[in-house]
Amino acid sequence: MVQTNILNVIINATTISALYALIAIGFTLIFGVGGVLNFAHGALITVGAIGTYLVSNSLGLPVIVGMVVGTLAAAAVGAVMYLGAIQFIEDQPVTLSILTFVIGFAIAHFFRIFVSSGDLTVDLLIGGGTTFLGQGIRYIDVFIFVLSWTIIIGVFYFVNRTKTGQAILATSMTKKGAALVGVESKKVNLYVWVMAAAFAGLAGTLLVMKQAGSWNMGTSPLILAFSIVILGGLGSIRGSVVGAYVIGFVETFTTQVISTKLTGLASLVLLIAFLLVKPEGLFGREAAE
Repeated sequence: MVQTNILNVIINATTISALYALIAIGFTLIFGVGGVLNFAHGALITVGAIGTYLVSNSLGLPVIVGMVVGTLAAAAVGAVMYLGAIQFIEDQPVTLSILTFVIGFAIAHFFRIFVSSGDLTVDLLIGGGTTFLGQGIRYIDVFIFVLSWTIIIGVFYFVNRTKTGQAILATSMTKKGAALVGVESKKVNLYVWVMAAAFAGLAGTLLVMKQAGSWNMGTSPLILAFSIVILGGLGSIRGSVVGAYVIGFVETFTTQVISTKLTGLASLVLLIAFLLVKPEGLFGREAAE
């Protein structure tokens, strides 16, 4: 019985960590390239979730269509944010961080007023499940895990093997140096904001299926993303993936084995410990490896 319970905890931790990694990659990409802590990242998760909810529930279209629309809607909001405001003050990191916080707050409360202040539920993209060593596994969790790792591998390939990815890497190292070799930093930053927003939106579409959602559902993932990138190393994609799994397993084991009252506390304690002992994180400040 104990073995089955532990296996269940491991399965849950693995699937939620895959989602955390997806959220954290976008957060760390923006910091790695622009040096900005994007506090609107949580709101972009909500954009994806509510986009899926409106398309699949209100319009009655298939959930897969809602996922696509939700992801694209978040990417579009990310583009509008950058083109409409961010690009004009991207050299003022403190002001920019405050602005992203205000934008995120405004987006969340827009949804509270005009969409719904209650719980949002969406049908599963893939129903049913299977068993592994006597423990049930939902197909949707398998799908989330596989999709997350497909994207993670794709991001590593994109950054390290494509011309645009190399431009992102160069800009993250030095904007002046990148400009000398013909890289347009504003165009690169736009790409990064759109990519990060799309990842956040996709994570939102998966979260609303996995555990329902609400107008402020992005708050907790934003805090976790911040903890993850500090733990892994600000700006490090590899660190974000590792940090996501560390935080995911610590959170899941703490809440399922000890007490659900400790939700969020374990990750914050771990964050404090790392800030005191290893403030640069596991992998330091890198844009990508």
